[in-house]
Amino acid sequence: MNSSQIQTSVNIGVDVDKANLDIALHPSGQFYSIPNSEAHIRRFIKILKNYDIERIVVEATGRHEHALVQASNQAGLPIIVVNPISVRRYAQAIGVLAKTDRIDAQVIAKYAATLKPEFRPIPDKTSQKIRGLLARRAQLMEMSTMEKNRLQIMPKPLHRSIKSLLRMLQNQIEAVTRQIEQEVAKVGHWRTKMEVMTSMPGVGKVLAYTLLSELPELGSLNRKEIAALVGVAPINRDSGKLNGKRRIRGGRHRVRTVMFMPCSHPSNATPYSSAFMSA
Repeated sequence: MNSSQIQTSVNIGVDVDKANLDIALHPSGQFYSIPNSEAHIRRFIKILKNYDIERIVVEATGRHEHALVQASNQAGLPIIVVNPISVRRYAQAIGVLAKTDRIDAQVIAKYAATLKPEFRPIPDKTSQKIRGLLARRAQLMEMSTMEKNRLQIMPKPLHRSIKSLLRMLQNQIEAVTRQIEQEVAKVGHWRTKMEVMTSMPGVGKVLAYTLLSELPELGSLNRKEIAALVGVAPINRDSGKLNGKRRIRGGRHRVRTVMFMPCSHPSNATPYSSAFMSA
């Protein structure tokens, strides 16, 4: 590594999969491939600290990027997690149709340098754990709903099996809910926010937990900015004399999904709030 490499400002793109991290530096064109393990990531971060880094950009892959994101954040490196759809559209716009791990990393690095995505707060470990528990609770709820639907259509000889599974799922839901409450109780500044949010009509604990873990920007942005971030701000579709119908799109789908019930029934605050807490 020579002095010019160290002094040149770089944007870094990382293509993530379960086993490996493919890393491209722009504009130098340097490329690395390392195992996606905490030990290898720590060693590589020591190398990255020798560079003048503008941004490290990684796509959201559904948890495989978490080790890199947390380690980079702890080391003070400017890492940003972006939507893979945005990167793919950028690749199409610049005419990159081929897709390999190396090409993907290079495209992400160019995306970082050209579009300069904004920095967002990186959730801490407690927030990440709560997000995982909320996701698991949603999965259990979905399985419970499926079994309840089967109870309505399957023959009676099978009801005993279905009801047994429903009891087990309910026990699991209650256990996960207790875990969420325990984790939230560890974060002092969340308790005040919880009290404020749950005092609003229709807002139960699950929505409040989701907002705290999935929307750390809450409280630092104005209402228009936060609505756009969540994806509940209608997007214009106008061209010339055409005034198209405004629709919501994009944003953070988990927050938007969990907000559906209380926003759909604001006048029935008490029953829907309690239903939402147990949903």
